[in-house]
Amino acid sequence: MSRIFGALLALLLVASCGGGGYGTPPRDLDNACAILNERPEYARAFQVSERRWGIPAHVQMATIYQESKFVSDARTPYRWTLGVIPTGRISSAYGYSQALDGTWEEYMAEAGRWGARRTDIRDSADFIGWYMAKSTERLGISPHDARNQYLAYHEGRTGFARGNHNSKPWLMRVAADVEARAQRYRAQLGTCRAGRGLV
Repeated sequence: MSRIFGALLALLLVASCGGGGYGTPPRDLDNACAILNERPEYARAFQVSERRWGIPAHVQMATIYQESKFVSDARTPYRWTLGVIPTGRISSAYGYSQALDGTWEEYMAEAGRWGARRTDIRDSADFIGWYMAKSTERLGISPHDARNQYLAYHEGRTGFARGNHNSKPWLMRVAADVEARAQRYRAQLGTCRAGRGLV
């Protein structure tokens, strides 16, 4: 009986990580050129999204890093009852962009992308471009302002407009990290062939 319990517990722990074999991220997430050299399809995805929506590749990349660490099938952790019974995920956030179900559905309808998948880098990059372009339009946030674009992305445009983020010191630190990473990625992309056309 204890073997069955142990196997069940191990299975639940693995499931709670939300990982799948195909969700493996690139090896060096601190180097934009290494990311694009390892996954050339990423460069094409960011370039197409930037052309369509005007959000720079380095802002898209820094957002994906923060949201999913480039794990295509990333999910939020499970909630647990009594410490052992999973009762569903913390939210419906999923994929590279960690888009919520409702926001993803809104994107598919407005952008005409029925069939888009959150596990596809092209669709996730396009989603981020779409969302941030709306933040530029509605809130006046510069497309190059990774910090405030991320805050509006995380809190939602209404939450950002209300200033919800100002009462969350941890989130302000995260947004500063996103800004720093975006600037680092931007500088790196300017030095390599993989980044040609993205800076």
